[in-house]
Amino acid sequence: MDKRGGNNKTNLWISIGAIVLIVLLIVWLTVADLWGDTDVAAMVPLPN
Repeated sequence: MDKRGGNNKTNLWISIGAIVLIVLLIVWLTVADLWGDTDVAAMVPLPN
């Protein structure tokens, strides 16, 4: 009972998902940089 076929499919989908997430992160950071919205502290609420 060799289950390598299913394991390879799972690894393939995990790899595809990771690549898609990395691409989305790069696009998100690029758009934020182009819009000049890179101030990460802008949305942090300050204590009263």
